[in-house]
Amino acid sequence: MPKLDPAKAPVKTGSIYPAPYDAMMAGRSSLRLGEAGGLTQFGVNLVTLEPGAVSSLRHWHLREDEFVMVTEGALVMIDDTGEHAMAPGDCAAFPAGDPNGHCFENRSQEVARFLVIGSKSPRETGTYSDIDLVVEIEDGSARFTRKDGRPYEREESDG
Repeated sequence: MPKLDPAKAPVKTGSIYPAPYDAMMAGRSSLRLGEAGGLTQFGVNLVTLEPGAVSSLRHWHLREDEFVMVTEGALVMIDDTGEHAMAPGDCAAFPAGDPNGHCFENRSQEVARFLVIGSKSPRETGTYSDIDLVVEIEDGSARFTRKDGRPYEREESDG
């Protein structure tokens, strides 16, 4: 594959999260570098977080490994052990099946970016640590449920 032109890579904005959680992802976008290169076994995305934006709800993956490296700006990684300042060059790894829920926040006044690399399992389960929500992804389709398996339906207590 020739050198990739990031300007030609697809950009994903928004979220697959159900309401009200989808609105919490404002200010986040990801440049789909792996997709631009035709990769199928793992994903490579350059995530941009505007000031005040978050990468995701705090989550962990059942079947997929995830690796993150900050490339620009200042971020705060939040996981089960607390909050950790992250600067360019800082890395974090999240092995599949480790229930250490994590996310990244940009609390600065400048844009921040991080590279995320993750395996692409044909079937994946993501569990959200701080709320009663699970996502099942199969063949590119996402289905959200409660942690007890009931279908997700927004309730007043959800936000």
